[in-house]
Amino acid sequence: MDPSATSAALEERVWDALRTVIDPEAGMDVVRLGLVYGVDAEPGAVHVRMTMTSAACPMGDEIAHSARAAILGSVPEAGDVEVELVWDPPWTPSMMSEDARSFFGWQGS
Repeated sequence: MDPSATSAALEERVWDALRTVIDPEAGMDVVRLGLVYGVDAEPGAVHVRMTMTSAACPMGDEIAHSARAAILGSVPEAGDVEVELVWDPPWTPSMMSEDARSFFGWQGS
């Protein structure tokens, strides 16, 4: 099998695992909230870059821990999982999915 195809399939499974991680303050998953900036995945190593809605978010470490646990629980071949909290670019509501913006009553981008 093509290694890039394997990595792409693994990456999609990681994204699926992240969709189960709920931001407890927003009551919505971190993917729809636009908090996940990127996933790099290959068998044995996964690196996730994510942010919070504010650098002062008291739930940041807990959400990052939940993201790592969700990946390890759903994607056993992920191996070494690193979830990095990043602050650049700063999160804005325009990063949310359209359905998330609609849910919160925010129109436009």
